[in-house]
Amino acid sequence: MGKNKSVVAAGHELTASAVAEILQDDGNAFDAALAGTFMAFVAEAVFCAPGGGGFLMARRADSDKATLFDFFVETPLKRRPAREVSFYPIHADFGPAKQEFHIGLGSSATPGAVPGLFALHEALCTLPMQRLVEPAVRAARDGFPLSTFQAYLFTVIAPILTASEGVARIFAPGGKLLQAGQTFRNEGLAETLEWLAEDGARLFVDGDVGKAIAAQSEELGGYLRYDDLKSYRVARREPLYWRHAGATVALNPSPAASGALIAFGLAYLEALAEQGREIDAPALKRAMDATNDARAAHGEGLAERLANGVLAKELRAAERHPQAYRGTTHISVIDAEGNAAAISLSNGEGNGFIVGNFGFMLNNMLGEEDLASGRLDAWHEGVRLSSMMAPTVILESDGTVTALGTGGSNRIRTAILQVAVNLLDHGMDLEQAVAAPRLHVERDGRTSFEPGLAEAARAELLALEEKAHAWPDRNLFFGGVHAARRHGDGGVEGAGDPRRQGVRRIV
Repeated sequence: MGKNKSVVAAGHELTASAVAEILQDDGNAFDAALAGTFMAFVAEAVFCAPGGGGFLMARRADSDKATLFDFFVETPLKRRPAREVSFYPIHADFGPAKQEFHIGLGSSATPGAVPGLFALHEALCTLPMQRLVEPAVRAARDGFPLSTFQAYLFTVIAPILTASEGVARIFAPGGKLLQAGQTFRNEGLAETLEWLAEDGARLFVDGDVGKAIAAQSEELGGYLRYDDLKSYRVARREPLYWRHAGATVALNPSPAASGALIAFGLAYLEALAEQGREIDAPALKRAMDATNDARAAHGEGLAERLANGVLAKELRAAERHPQAYRGTTHISVIDAEGNAAAISLSNGEGNGFIVGNFGFMLNNMLGEEDLASGRLDAWHEGVRLSSMMAPTVILESDGTVTALGTGGSNRIRTAILQVAVNLLDHGMDLEQAVAAPRLHVERDGRTSFEPGLAEAARAELLALEEKAHAWPDRNLFFGGVHAARRHGDGGVEGAGDPRRQGVRRIV
């Protein structure tokens, strides 16, 4: 555990390397996180793109506060007649199960990624944007071997990556999906990132990219117009702060749902501990069941009794915004000064169409099952979507700071809850906390859990019979928590989740 060094954890070796390169060039954690984001657009294209959105939880060195930058997507300002809209289902193949998504131009919400990154740059960064895009531009232009994990993800969403000639040209040249070890390159995106660094966010509003987005949408059945791109605003929000085991946990506030749900779980576990109950797997199941019940009740009842209405208010506010649970990646960075960045990103799975020749797809967030409910007019116009993404910073009384987050759809909140408990209640080091077996409880009570739980706890879960789902191995189903930690004495540690081929680097 190196002292007075920087640490990064991310979902791809190239992402972590881009972060490390910028840290070595005297960039701070926020510079490095932006460079990692641009690289993730290239190397983790199934999860994120300039056509999506995300969140950054930022903590400046030596501060006891954090700031949440919300640059998630919004529903379009105006509908068009359903008969004109391109919106159709595909099935993603996860092997044991298939999941229906909707794609087409009518599945795209207003993207916030580009305005978000420029807002972060203006507020927090020290290096020029041209420097921050350099690693990603090199990788996109020169190409790199496709990782096993990314190649697997290509097969999962194959119908999206072959939906149109433009997207197939990048992901399935010659009509066949790229395989692990083959060279992946995206010269169109390389040029776009270079251009973006020179022209700024306006490139995606009234510049050539913005014009291409609006024109493609008009011609091919989407909702997005110039007014959607022009009116988008990045939001700075006060985090939802929650005290647990002597630490302050800074969580994503409403309209995101994740923060209140994680805080609710922590509060419930504290109540159990006060009753003398061990915080083990069955206790976590009880907390997850209670959280699901509280969420179903829109934050009423138990939430108010536990938290004097604070969580109830957060949960009710989040419920007013349509939910989007989509593919996500995460980067955590803490620099040698103690600045901490936790950034979560998503493009859904992509809408199946490349914007012009610019090398990226827009998101398909309006294709969310819960959001669409089988109807094209189920969403309200001009509303920031609620998300389960949960970039989190934990501040402990001895000066230790932890940045963490994960992908994993509706398993995000339970993964973050369990890693926080492992750190704060069980005293695990970071790698142990991330690698420890996890469980997840759905609203119908179905309980999935990984191997490695204590035998008594496993037996209690198996007693649920048809509601129990014992997984044979650790699995990406349970998220991919990438976490960075800096102790009060300057020592650092990092953990990239092995469930998603995570990588950690100490610089």
